[in-house]
Amino acid sequence: MIKDTRFRGYNMKGFQKDVTAGLVVGVVAIPLGLAFAIASGVEPIYGLYTTIIAGILISILGGSKYQIGGPTGAFVPLLFGIVMQYGYESLLIAGFLAGVILVLMGVLKLGNLMKFIPRPVIIGFTTGIAIIIFSGQIASFLGMKVEKHEAFIDNMKELVIKADTINLYSIVVACICFIVILLAPKVLPRVPGALLGLLVSTLAAFFLFPDKVATIGSTYGAIPKGFPEFNVPDLSLETIITLLPVAFTIALLGGVESLLSATVADNLGGTKHDSNKELVGQGIANMATPFFGGIPATGAIARTATNIKSGAVSPMSGVIHGIVVLLVLLVLAPFAEHIPLASMAPILMVVAWNMSERKEFAHVLKTKTTDSAVLVVTFLVTVFTDLIMGVGIGLMIAFVTFIKKMSHTLKVRERNDITEIIPTDDSSSKINVYNLEGPLFFGSIDVLESSILANLDNKTKILVLSMRRVTYMDTSAEAALLAIVNRIRKYKGKLIISGIQQQPKELLLSTGLYHKIEKQHFFKSKEDALYFAKKQLNGSADKVV
Repeated sequence: MIKDTRFRGYNMKGFQKDVTAGLVVGVVAIPLGLAFAIASGVEPIYGLYTTIIAGILISILGGSKYQIGGPTGAFVPLLFGIVMQYGYESLLIAGFLAGVILVLMGVLKLGNLMKFIPRPVIIGFTTGIAIIIFSGQIASFLGMKVEKHEAFIDNMKELVIKADTINLYSIVVACICFIVILLAPKVLPRVPGALLGLLVSTLAAFFLFPDKVATIGSTYGAIPKGFPEFNVPDLSLETIITLLPVAFTIALLGGVESLLSATVADNLGGTKHDSNKELVGQGIANMATPFFGGIPATGAIARTATNIKSGAVSPMSGVIHGIVVLLVLLVLAPFAEHIPLASMAPILMVVAWNMSERKEFAHVLKTKTTDSAVLVVTFLVTVFTDLIMGVGIGLMIAFVTFIKKMSHTLKVRERNDITEIIPTDDSSSKINVYNLEGPLFFGSIDVLESSILANLDNKTKILVLSMRRVTYMDTSAEAALLAIVNRIRKYKGKLIISGIQQQPKELLLSTGLYHKIEKQHFFKSKEDALYFAKKQLNGSADKVV
């Protein structure tokens, strides 16, 4: 701990502040842990186990000073789908595998690469998740007895079909919780609204409507009191192969969410997180929690912000927040059985509303650019089809549109006045000179081919390419350049290159094209290249200038 720079200058005064912040965040995390577990299709106690174990490990091993880890809303639709398709035991295995993948990503220094996921994809995906979470709580809010499905459309149909099962008592309880959550910041700003709403609505249901609304106890049974038991999931090769795709999805989503949360913490706390260390910490936490029945966890943006605003000064506040949840579990577990499911619904609805990024969504939509298309498609596919497909298609469209934009950045300009500048003895032969500006890569080679290769004929004896403003070249562009070399040699001509930058030069050297063009045909300046070209055309012997 002493070597950890996040604890530099740590003292007793800082510890006292961390205790206060940890207590506040721990209290906030309790109802959220229960709610996220229920929404994910598992027993509520597993949400608390995740909050305790993952919360402590992420704070100790992560790369952010203020990060608070635990179950989050972003995971809910994904985890529910896994439970529905494969079962709870398989979710534990997928979570463990995701942890391994996260550790590998951190060790391989892939943390910085995850920052390059386009913002429209993240916003569309996040807003889609918010819609799924919000809509998934309508049945609990109304006290309806419905069968849950993976597909958004099927769940909406179920609400219509089972409309006759609406429970008015549940609606009253849910409304009480919702009103308290809205009023708490104004009346009791220091008390977490979710916790206060949960307490008030639970008491109202217990005393006013006993046995009229479904509770955690009536639905899931008694909540175990004490430490979680240690169990080893069945990590057979067949199971691992089956669950590896969903494990990659959990790892990708968890990695992006945790780094987003860490970035928010940097902005609020004036710090700078270590992306790769954060991924390793997240990975170890997700490897550990399944052995205690915990579900996948990641950085929680709202709880992290609450941690900073509550005066946290080190990762110790995150450790204390996990300990607080553990103590509550040991002492108050029996009382949690009386919490109505209708009280959990408004909490998750508010979470969904806060995470929806509605302002950013509207902002990108107003631009009416390709980013808008990426945003809308990602959102629609996420909601109506599949989370994995939503991200995949969003990234694919973003990639294609990016390549299309980049292809237009390559400018090929021909110098038509070159014969006037450098007169030649043979008017039937010519020197073609082109200035290239921009990246030469697979998305721009059509410009190279249509502007240069297509214009080469038997009159072209010297082709000069000025590449001073070409800072990047890939192997596709190198292949196009090879085609140009072969074409001009067919006409007994020569290719001369001036001003080549370091990266393109290294690529040509590694592929052998540099030597095929010949070293004496490369010049630092275009003036030297043109002078050499004129002497070649007029029959002078080759001479390096």
